[in-house]
Amino acid sequence: MRVIVAFIWAVLISSALAYILSSMANEMFNFTQALGLSISMIVAVMIIDGILSSFTKSVE
Repeated sequence: MRVIVAFIWAVLISSALAYILSSMANEMFNFTQALGLSISMIVAVMIIDGILSSFTKSVE
């Protein structure tokens, strides 16, 4: 459940950010680009979280 909620928030926030930045640059909003960015960022965060939590468990 935690991952699903994080994914939904990542999609919403990155879509809003992509919309604002594309509006500032006078370009069309591309939802597939925003979706790809959010998927790649949440995967990167989950990988970093897994690495850091396994590192702290091995230290203890």
